[in-house]
Amino acid sequence: MANHRETIEPAPTTLDRLRSRLRVLYLGTGPRAVRFQVVMALVDLAIIIFFLLGPYFSGGRTYLIVDYVIAALIAFELAARALLTNSFMRWLTRPMTWVDIAILATLLFPTTFSNFAFLRAFRIWSLSQSKVFTLLVKRAGCGEWEDVIRACVNFLTFLFLVTGFVYTTFFYHEAGIDGFIDALYFTVATVTTTGFGDITLPGALGKLTSIVTMIFGISLFVRLAQAIVRPHKVVFPCPQCGLQRHETDAVHCKACGHVLNIPDEGS
Repeated sequence: MANHRETIEPAPTTLDRLRSRLRVLYLGTGPRAVRFQVVMALVDLAIIIFFLLGPYFSGGRTYLIVDYVIAALIAFELAARALLTNSFMRWLTRPMTWVDIAILATLLFPTTFSNFAFLRAFRIWSLSQSKVFTLLVKRAGCGEWEDVIRACVNFLTFLFLVTGFVYTTFFYHEAGIDGFIDALYFTVATVTTTGFGDITLPGALGKLTSIVTMIFGISLFVRLAQAIVRPHKVVFPCPQCGLQRHETDAVHCKACGHVLNIPDEGS
């Protein structure tokens, strides 16, 4: 009589259960995960607002309290995302990890480093590239405008990141909101290639910033214009040739003529 050995799986540890819960929250598309990721996006917006208001109360005690609270939140999220990954080295080599580390450093040492909290806009951009964003857009009844909304988010994120960099590097210590307005004015004039020339950035760093802004900015601007002007199409890969986008009522692929079966909810 053959002996059957029962394989007993080890009970999940507390760390395993914590990782499982974090994966559901950060990577899931369920109602609880969607709510969590939206809340995290609102936290990112709050951090950006704190960055914009920094010059108004940077010398007070309240500023330091809020600064260190935000630093604690970012440190907590860094630890949570480190627990999420199966490879610590992969997590360490991700660009967003170093973005958060840079922000954390500027918050922990506010008198030594400039405030680079505007980089949290990358988090909002990354949310717009996720499945949760698609789910939220469809739930809002704007599924056919997803490409336009995504292009707007991409362009506005780039605009804010460049404005934040220019503001931090060249105008951050100016009193009032005039410094941020000057940085935004310069960025918009550069992206649109208007180039009035009344506000320019000094030195080699200023010239390099202008060059990068013009190259990437005009590309995103054209991409936004294309998304608005071109007719709406659905994403449905053709089984024959792989063409991704088709008209909503297409029966045959316009590239190879293969019969398509695009799902339709009906009118």
